[in-house]
Amino acid sequence: MEGNKTLLDTGMMYENKFPELKKEERYTSPASSLPLHELKMLQNYIHGANLQNLSATLPNNKKQLILINFFRAKRNQLVEVYSRNGEEVIHTRGKVNVIGRNFVMLKTLFTRTWIPYQAIHSAKTPFNTPDVPDTHQHVAIDEELRRKLLTNFGETVAGKETLRQKFYEESLETNLKTWKGTKLTIHADQEVTAKLLKVTRKNIYIKNQKEKALKISTINYIKQWRFLSFFQRFFHSLAKNK
Repeated sequence: MEGNKTLLDTGMMYENKFPELKKEERYTSPASSLPLHELKMLQNYIHGANLQNLSATLPNNKKQLILINFFRAKRNQLVEVYSRNGEEVIHTRGKVNVIGRNFVMLKTLFTRTWIPYQAIHSAKTPFNTPDVPDTHQHVAIDEELRRKLLTNFGETVAGKETLRQKFYEESLETNLKTWKGTKLTIHADQEVTAKLLKVTRKNIYIKNQKEKALKISTINYIKQWRFLSFFQRFFHSLAKNK
């Protein structure tokens, strides 16, 4: 009896000290002695410090690491990106749609834009745009999806773009493979608008009046009209299945 009273008193003390940890009549273990808001601030500080240390250790990858971290925090949010194509400065404004290993894709109501990290001069949140927390970026995983991930992970993830973005960071060449048969405006050594035919590890093959190859490493900017690409992908898929 005395033991039960002690346990009850201990539970009440725990509830008073950590009320935020109570879940469905049970308690989770505290991750720290700090209040949750202070712990979150400390975690963000540690993450930023670790990123700076990693960037200092890998100076050749610093730009890529910091841009990936910035765009991850801004997924589905509006950003402004200033990039370069030779001497030309290109200003792009759109919502962060895909964060790849070596590129970011921005999307507006009418356009889709791919920008390699190596071409980006700077990126920022537009003035007067609220800084929204990134909790809305999480993918809702119900019991059916959980079962599919456990039993058939590869096929399940490959079939959904949101899951591919969650579990993998695609390279530019991998992402472009899904857009074969559509027209792109490409800024490289020169600007060209052409249909995408094929993508390999180092080159893309396009056709305007004649077929030509472009080195992926020379691409600084790609733009596409979303409305047209929908029908182009549809007809390309039909022709492929015949």
